[in-house]
Amino acid sequence: MNCIIIDDEAMARAIITQMISKDPDLKLAQEFSNAIPAIKFLNQDSAGADLIFLDIHMPDFTGFDFIQTIKNPPAVILITSDKNFATDAFEYDCIVDYIVKPITEDRFLKAVRKAKAHRVPEPAGAYAAPVAAPVAAAPLQDQPKDTATEFYVNIDRRLIKIDIASVNVVEAKGDYIHIKTEQKNYIVHSTLKKIEEKLPDSLFLKVHRTYIINTKKIIDIEDNSVLIGKDVIPVSRANRPELIKRLNML
Repeated sequence: MNCIIIDDEAMARAIITQMISKDPDLKLAQEFSNAIPAIKFLNQDSAGADLIFLDIHMPDFTGFDFIQTIKNPPAVILITSDKNFATDAFEYDCIVDYIVKPITEDRFLKAVRKAKAHRVPEPAGAYAAPVAAPVAAAPLQDQPKDTATEFYVNIDRRLIKIDIASVNVVEAKGDYIHIKTEQKNYIVHSTLKKIEEKLPDSLFLKVHRTYIINTKKIIDIEDNSVLIGKDVIPVSRANRPELIKRLNML
């Protein structure tokens, strides 16, 4: 089984790497300190991965966010210091086990046995579908942005509609943008400027060089930050006056 490790802790990656090396059925393809290069790897490497050792808490976004960006994900073993997400893990069919750090060899082997049992062999000569690429934004054709109610993202040649009103936050992450909606998150190979051109000015405002927010979804404002859902978004000094002007204040 080809494996990848996604964990921002170097020590955890080293321990998992050592344990993988002891199992002749496992082959470590790559390790990553955050999820974005892992997405690139899964997109570019035709072999992909049969098993992912995935941390929940990472600097860019959670392990659950990562899983939601992948179509037909392989077996996933969650590895975390937090016991509080075990219930959430049961919502994902691809998650075969949940290991709480520190990792012991016995617990690791038990999780790997579950992953091997979870794996369904491909029929001889069958084509193994690659892991889904990060989604790419599809252009809106001849539709004024102030009247637009949706846009589309391309996932494995399928156009998936996103209702504009459901978008909470758009965050720039290098060559990608992270679109957070009420129901699901998407990693899109695009720029903040490009999606800003598609979002109606009546709802959305760029409040920071890396963030666009839906001003209707603001829960609270304190100092130079806003709360939208569970996300605390920074507001730059230059953009704060426009944000205040948008608010319906008494």
